[in-house]
Amino acid sequence: MKTSRATPNQVNNTGFTSISNTEGARLTNADGSLNMRKTGLPPWELISIYHTLIHMNRRRFFLFIFLFYTVVNILFAFGYVLIGVEHLEGVSNTGSDSMSGFLQAFFFSSQTLTTVGYGHISPIGIAANSLAAAESFLGILSFALVTGLLYGRFTRPKAYLIFSQQAVITMHKGFRAIMFRFASSKNNHLTDVEVQLSLAFHVRENDKLTTKFFSLKPEMSKINSLALSWTIVHVMNEESPFWGMSWAEMQNVQFELLVFIKGFDDHFSNQVQQRTSYTVNDVIYGAKFLPTFRRSDDGKTTILELDKINQYEVVPLVEELTAIE
Repeated sequence: MKTSRATPNQVNNTGFTSISNTEGARLTNADGSLNMRKTGLPPWELISIYHTLIHMNRRRFFLFIFLFYTVVNILFAFGYVLIGVEHLEGVSNTGSDSMSGFLQAFFFSSQTLTTVGYGHISPIGIAANSLAAAESFLGILSFALVTGLLYGRFTRPKAYLIFSQQAVITMHKGFRAIMFRFASSKNNHLTDVEVQLSLAFHVRENDKLTTKFFSLKPEMSKINSLALSWTIVHVMNEESPFWGMSWAEMQNVQFELLVFIKGFDDHFSNQVQQRTSYTVNDVIYGAKFLPTFRRSDDGKTTILELDKINQYEVVPLVEELTAIE
């Protein structure tokens, strides 16, 4: 007796190519960024400085600002040294100690760039005054830009979602199911949260490796409020592209699960979104997640333990295939 199956919903509007040999190891990185690199144009035309600094890691951002501030001061210090530190009134007698003169020029530059102007040292002559004026103007512009970037980074709507590092495959309602989960890591509140799933299969057709994309149906695609963690479940039933596939066959097609989450943030009064993906190497076959929330000891509060979002346990999994005879 044969078990009928529905035709999986194959899609072609993902924005990715179906030619597998032109792709990298994965389509989307775990942090949601696209696994791609653009070439063919000069570097200054390929990079948006604003977008780079807005999305840059916090540590790298402040390191970049510090390096910019230091390099600019070094360059202007060299300029004052070339003009002659004797044109900086208030500089102590350096004699033949060029390093001492450079350091005093450097600290004068930092005072000028930040428009602090302690008054201990002042420029003398047209050349030194012109250079100081140019540096003051650059300082006003640069600090205005840094202030704008800090404000932009601070007020940029962000989902603040953390995802489980692994997806798991376990039994669910008599079928195998692939699951992953996520939660909000901050004290923000997301409402009207939706999830969209796409699946990429790498298959060989006519001696050519191609990528097929399918729309994957989650058991629940929308919730009103993301108060706790949310486990996304896709049941591998007759409507699933995974139907009838063994774990070895899943590994053979090197599937990738593409995840897109969007919701409304009450604090920003704006829609936020976040992406991630799971490759077959991120999937644990025969495992289930452990609970992430519990009641507080006094029984008055629900505790969401975010450090447990990656915890799972191995469970026996019968190779349920409801096979086509």
